[in-house]
Amino acid sequence: MTFSNAAEKPASLTETQQMHRDAGHFMARRIWLPKAIYVALPYFYILAGVCALLTTIYISGWAWLLPHYLILAIACLHLGLLVYRRRNRRKA
Repeated sequence: MTFSNAAEKPASLTETQQMHRDAGHFMARRIWLPKAIYVALPYFYILAGVCALLTTIYISGWAWLLPHYLILAIACLHLGLLVYRRRNRRKA
């Protein structure tokens, strides 16, 4: 007595399922940026981090927003310094 017919024929993936399966490869794929954006990227991250840090000074009535800006500032500064260090380490 058979309760399932799953073993009789192979299941085919729909287009959506195939896109979901390939999504992991998308995150690991290299992207090519224009030279100006590539060079400016660490400076943009550092500038965004400093701006977010300075914004926390002016937040008074929105105290619940303060931790979010601090986390954003720390993340941007960390990422900017990390990219900057890695690029300059490879040159040396």
